Amino acid sequence: MPLIKALVSLAACLTVGAAFGQAPAAARTGPADAEMPGDVLTNGRVDAARYRATAAAMGTEVGIAYRYGPSAADLGYPAATVTYGKRPDKSYDPISVRLGWSNRSCVSPGGWCGTWQIGRATSKEPGDFSSSIVNVAYVPDAVPPPSFFPKKYFGVASLQQFGIAHDVVAVKPEHSWTTYDGLARDGGANDGNIEAAAQTIAMDQKPVAVGKCYGRGGWCTNSIAVFANGWLMGVGSNTAHNRMRVKLADGKVPTAIAVTNSGEFALVTVWDTAAVRGQIAVVALADGCQWCDPAKERDWGRNWGSARRMYHGFPGLGNYIAAKVIGYVDLPDTLKAPTEISVSTGKSHGDYEIVRDFWANDIDTAERRAQYFDGDERSLAIARTGMAVVISKNEKRAAFIDLRPLFQYYRAQYLGQDQARWHALIASRGEAPNQWPYAFSAAPAQVPTVVKVIDLPARPTAVKLGLTAPYRAFIATQEGRLRVFDLGTAYLDQAGKAVGKPADIVEKFAVEVGRNPTDITYVKERGWNETTALFGPLGLKHDRSYWVTSRGERKAQLVSFDATFGSARTVKTLADSRIVDPIASDDAANHGTESYVLTLADYGGKTVRNYLYGPVIAWTYGTQDGWTICPAPQGCTLLDGKPFEYGGGYDLPGKPFHAAGANIN
Repeated sequence: MPLIKALVSLAACLTVGAAFGQAPAAARTGPADAEMPGDVLTNGRVDAARYRATAAAMGTEVGIAYRYGPSAADLGYPAATVTYGKRPDKSYDPISVRLGWSNRSCVSPGGWCGTWQIGRATSKEPGDFSSSIVNVAYVPDAVPPPSFFPKKYFGVASLQQFGIAHDVVAVKPEHSWTTYDGLARDGGANDGNIEAAAQTIAMDQKPVAVGKCYGRGGWCTNSIAVFANGWLMGVGSNTAHNRMRVKLADGKVPTAIAVTNSGEFALVTVWDTAAVRGQIAVVALADGCQWCDPAKERDWGRNWGSARRMYHGFPGLGNYIAAKVIGYVDLPDTLKAPTEISVSTGKSHGDYEIVRDFWANDIDTAERRAQYFDGDERSLAIARTGMAVVISKNEKRAAFIDLRPLFQYYRAQYLGQDQARWHALIASRGEAPNQWPYAFSAAPAQVPTVVKVIDLPARPTAVKLGLTAPYRAFIATQEGRLRVFDLGTAYLDQAGKAVGKPADIVEKFAVEVGRNPTDITYVKERGWNETTALFGPLGLKHDRSYWVTSRGERKAQLVSFDATFGSARTVKTLADSRIVDPIASDDAANHGTESYVLTLADYGGKTVRNYLYGPVIAWTYGTQDGWTICPAPQGCTLLDGKPFEYGGGYDLPGKPFHAAGANIN
């Protein structure tokens, strides 16, 4: 039975069948519109009964079909014929203790050492140890396969994405030895934070998204998982896994999440099922040292340079310790069913990382706040404005939201007050609307504003905002185009003086990227080098490049733009016979090692897959010190001179649809 028909049948069993199988009014139809499962429109208007039925399916296979549309199998697109090579997996078992500071043994069968793929042989010395962790959202199987421990899975996995240590490189997604606690508590297919939350919270096994901040480069450590029942939870890694939890109001069904560049705010698209209205929930985030108690800030330590206390809505390092839902931004009546969101402050990671150590640069004195506020170089680290873009797939619309009121308000509260008022602000923190951070109802001046809504000629399937100037928004549409929108120069002007106008936002051109493109992925910076082995010779920059995943054609394309974002070219196209049904991807973050690893969430294949698309160069492992692994400047090239190499896959007890990773050492 084709997937769409099967989902319609399944929806009927779940009492949401009335929402499926009917096309919207002729004025809003196209050749592909009849394939839309979960259609909420009747005669071009949102039908309340259909709306509530489809909202109830979020986090299930039915909800995934509504948000991410037809697969390649549905469209009759064939599997790829090429099969890229893979190196054999070798075990770390001969090493009894991986790192000197760790008390975790990894000698089988008492522990988990993991595997490595690149290198000659392991050394007992760790070297410049580095690993990246990827957080994955998936729809869990009702009954896990026999290869998994027979327990409850909550649909959020945390896996090692890339690792280098002991003179070898690991490129296969798998359990991280830093968190592995045996099959019953594996720290892999079940993220440890989510499993801990399930001890006290009724979890319904229905994640709808994972999101993270990207603008701070290597200092956006953790993701935030959003569940269909309204819970938002911090998702762990190895050295950063604070257990932040906060819940949206009842009746608010989340569909997507985006986090501002340095973890200041989370923006969650919601369907208000009572009012039948689309909204954006704004959540003020605060991070802190690992395992620190929010109620005992005097006992906090410096841990990775985190702040000395909870500063909701202030730039941080991504290890979230607290959060507060401060309000909901109403979307226009013409956009009631938001499906995806992206956000940017327009600031480069270099600007943010001027302040890397918030412990040493705390804002608890008037002198320090003045340094942040009054124009010295550290003022660059505090955003003055931002923009979000929301799309509605069913309604074929996009809304542009100005976040300047929000950022300006927080800037004034934190940095623009005298010492007495600042102390009063910090002392007033709490959960009531009139306690800091204040709710929209108590301080309406901070509420973001919708500045423009546009109709699109085809269903939007993914959205992403550029992180730096020149300011662009990218909206993918189901027929296979990546549409490039100029945002002008004023909406994200960090000088704080220019005022944007709706007329500044215009579509410039479109790039063909393959049918049903369901994800647009940032390409992360590479190691410690301005000129990279892959991008440098091609004259490309990571912040002008994006991976676009085409579910409809089982491929991912690396699309790169020129300096003015006036033209684009496809640099690489990944299509491999192993790939069944990709929905999303993540470009692995680097540390001192320059590497190129793309992680695919293969929904139909029920697997997280890694592909290398460039060399591995161990810049911080000098041969003069006895290291042999991937020496600079050539490093380790891909197998057989091919454009890709298969790193390996991790099978899940379910179907993955989101991936978000970070280098966390």
